[in-house]
Amino acid sequence: MSFSQITVQDLSQCLDNPNIQFVDVREGWEVETAALPSFQNLPLSEFSEWGEQIHSKLDCETETLVLCHHGVRSAQMCAWLVQQGFTNVKNISGGIDAYSIAVDRSIPRY
Repeated sequence: MSFSQITVQDLSQCLDNPNIQFVDVREGWEVETAALPSFQNLPLSEFSEWGEQIHSKLDCETETLVLCHHGVRSAQMCAWLVQQGFTNVKNISGGIDAYSIAVDRSIPRY
């Protein structure tokens, strides 16, 4: 089983969908610099602190979109979520940087 990609344009169309889980795997300072609403922050660097509780933090049957700066860390998280039994995981291609360029220039780039 694998995961798919979603464009930042597609992301912008579903940000207010209450039936989607949004996960941001960037560091806290990155989220403070540039963030999107609705995203739960689970920094990959703090995996040891939240990894074992992933099934209490997220529903493995719910559509889950994963964000990072450019799409690399989020892809790693997507692969791990699939291994944990998540069935509808999508990586946000290009990350928040692409979102800032293509969708909302008010989001700071770093």
